[in-house]
Amino acid sequence: MHKIAVMGDKDSILGFKAIGFDIYPTNNKNEAASTLHSLADDGYALIYITENSASEIMDEISKYRNRYFPAIILIPGSTGSLGIGMKFVKESIEKAVGADILAQDD
Repeated sequence: MHKIAVMGDKDSILGFKAIGFDIYPTNNKNEAASTLHSLADDGYALIYITENSASEIMDEISKYRNRYFPAIILIPGSTGSLGIGMKFVKESIEKAVGADILAQDD
């Protein structure tokens, strides 16, 4: 069974504990970067990171983009979405298929 972690501010991630995910509250950039690397080294297959936390450590997250594990998924925090997660998904799809298939016609 693969391990799943959620990291970010405590208010945003606390509910994930109820569904069995391991939660890792982070309070600053250094703590978030350190936690991300520790989770990757500990064999987590999936790491959810709140967009607020992710925005501070995008360079660290990018180190894992071409790896099979861990899969890193950005999620909105308790204050709402910053749009970073959707941008991340669009970039990944565009890289995989060679076109922006999620573009909306105006």
